[in-house]
Amino acid sequence: MSSPSLEQIKTFTPLELQELINALLDEVLKTGNPLEISRDGQLFQILPLEHLESDNKLDDLEPHPEVYVGDPDDLVNISWEHELSLDLP
Repeated sequence: MSSPSLEQIKTFTPLELQELINALLDEVLKTGNPLEISRDGQLFQILPLEHLESDNKLDDLEPHPEVYVGDPDDLVNISWEHELSLDLP
């Protein structure tokens, strides 16, 4: 691997580097989008831990109790036979 030219070298003070890292982490928290870091052909991601807590995407669904107002047990006895047409071509 060749060393970078002087034009490619970026100079940061430790405080500036810390501020840059904090700004990147704040962006990850704000957007939820992971930060990808590439090093020696390996790809790393920094993302909020909540993205990894659930392997089941159905667990991420939010309940909407206002969608059906009434007793959910009433749905069990609904008959749909009159809606079904078996006159297939």
